[in-house]
Amino acid sequence: MVDNEVEDVIRQLEHRISRLEGVLHLEKTITESGGKIFATNGKRADFHATMKKCKEAGGSIATPRNPGENDAILYFVKSFNTYAYLGIKESLIPSKFQFLDGTQLTYTNWYLHEPSGKGEE
Repeated sequence: MVDNEVEDVIRQLEHRISRLEGVLHLEKTITESGGKIFATNGKRADFHATMKKCKEAGGSIATPRNPGENDAILYFVKSFNTYAYLGIKESLIPSKFQFLDGTQLTYTNWYLHEPSGKGEE
């Protein structure tokens, strides 16, 4: 009997999550790529405030590691007609970038002559 009750609770939770995801998709505040969830609250903030909000939500600032993840981030840029911060930083070597944890980037998709530090990357 306990197994059936647990299964019912799991089904109910899955249904509620599915409905919530549907609403978030309609509001253009959530998308996914490769099993990762990308989300936004649609508000403008500085880099440090963005990192803090991501951490509070149990996630991290978006870091595209392939074209699909880049497209997921671009979805928000286009939907909200704004920029997006990425989880990367300039390394000690000028014009070389790395992930926030210091590891080397394995994927980039910048425009020619970018990043230039002029906010158009």
